[in-house]
Amino acid sequence: MRVVKSPIWLRLLLPKLIWHYPRQGKHIYLTFDDGPIPDVTPHILNILKKYHIQATFFCVGENIVKHPEIFQQLKAAGHQIGNHTYNHLKGWKTSTNEYLKNVEKCQQYTQTNLFRPPYGQCTPKQFSQLRKKYRIIMWDVITYDFDQRLSAEACYKNAIDNVTNGSIVVFHDNIKATARLYDALPRAIEYWLQQGFTFKMITAS
Repeated sequence: MRVVKSPIWLRLLLPKLIWHYPRQGKHIYLTFDDGPIPDVTPHILNILKKYHIQATFFCVGENIVKHPEIFQQLKAAGHQIGNHTYNHLKGWKTSTNEYLKNVEKCQQYTQTNLFRPPYGQCTPKQFSQLRKKYRIIMWDVITYDFDQRLSAEACYKNAIDNVTNGSIVVFHDNIKATARLYDALPRAIEYWLQQGFTFKMITAS
């Protein structure tokens, strides 16, 4: 079952994580997970540049090492960088010690106090340790652009039907997402602009 909008009970269970921002203003926080990836990440950068939008990219350490020039493009364009572990680990299947070491390995490259767990998975102990150093950014809306069973239209609807003021929205700059991402992202941005939303970047403080 796809849970597009983070449920209230989960936000209440983990209130010290950041799920969304204040609901008073018509702001959206676009985020992208898993890059940097050739072709995909630069394509997103071009879309964001077209609409003059700054976003937050939660990067995987090994992808930074493989594609340092794309990572530099992200930074040069002024986007915010977040830590997404070095090897895209599942916290539930990884010991706390190994998980924290993997996060710190990624941190050598990202140099940020923003962290998002891959798959949204961390154990309570992992969360507790990570919160000592990082602001843990979850999400309000996940588009499921990575789900290859999903149509581009369904991905687009996931985005526009669930966003509210202050939403943190997740797309992915990975290969699996491209068929849906390339179609849904610019359409969603244009829809949100028509609805009077502005876009903000997640800050490190």
